[in-house]
Amino acid sequence: MILTVTLNPLLEIRYSYPSISLGGNNRNPSELLAAGGKGINVSRQLKKLGVDSLIFSPLGGPNGKRIADCLRTETLSFVSTKIKSESRSASVIIEEDSKRVTTFFGNNSLISSSEVDGFKTKLEKMIRNCEIVVFSGSSPCTETDSIFPFGIEIANKFDKISFLDTYGAHLLSCINSSPMVVHNNLDEISSSLGITLKDENDIVRFLLNSYSKGVRQFYLTNGKAPSYVANFDYIYRVENPEITCLDSTGSGDAFFAGIVYGHYKDLVFDEFLPLATALGSLNASRFDVCNVPPEDALTLSKQVVISPVGKKMKLVDVTPQR
Repeated sequence: MILTVTLNPLLEIRYSYPSISLGGNNRNPSELLAAGGKGINVSRQLKKLGVDSLIFSPLGGPNGKRIADCLRTETLSFVSTKIKSESRSASVIIEEDSKRVTTFFGNNSLISSSEVDGFKTKLEKMIRNCEIVVFSGSSPCTETDSIFPFGIEIANKFDKISFLDTYGAHLLSCINSSPMVVHNNLDEISSSLGITLKDENDIVRFLLNSYSKGVRQFYLTNGKAPSYVANFDYIYRVENPEITCLDSTGSGDAFFAGIVYGHYKDLVFDEFLPLATALGSLNASRFDVCNVPPEDALTLSKQVVISPVGKKMKLVDVTPQR
């Protein structure tokens, strides 16, 4: 079983207009409610790839109930813990003619220490019964900053594969807990860790330092620019395929879902990395989030170019094993 953990779920209210008048009244949109948050997005894309997962998330207030309803509508399996604080929401404004998306985020949930303790207790039990656990998304408040490092340590204790995609104040603690697989984008790394990665040499040094901390695979993406990947201490540059970008929201999550899918299906590294890259690229060419058809990704994956940086790729499969 794949478990995805989202600490900061989101109720998206998506309004689509042909065009809008800033400062004026805009009426009669196409309106859609959707569940968001990085781990939820990963689960959605996994389902599109034919792989089920279980979402675990704190939910609270009317927004939390609406998020749960959205997950049921999508037939995404989930388990939640109840919190007193309202789950966050966002208004997503889509301008169809100009192909522009603007998002207004509400406030994060405030989760108490006792609610965090209850979440951790349930999380440990769920990790024991899963094969892969994905920790994805931001931490909504200071009290929740300890959850991902705790979960990674539990996963390591019970020999589970742990995946991490997060940012913010708790990122360093998360990396120091030695997750097996990590994804970040360059801006998140720079702002969260207070470091500057100016060129390829800086990136390579950072990736090798992460490997020394127990991270087996590190995926560092940078929008349309080339990605850099560490598979153990082998470094690769990944050239993205050309696409027309509409909305990059969730592209990192679609990419990460491809990485999780590759591990779950026991694919070798140079099979699932092009697929994941294509998923992320295609997501950016759509207004909907993490709903990329696998056949489209397989076609586009042929345009992905992977080049070794430094020592050459081994001929044997060096993908981390469960």
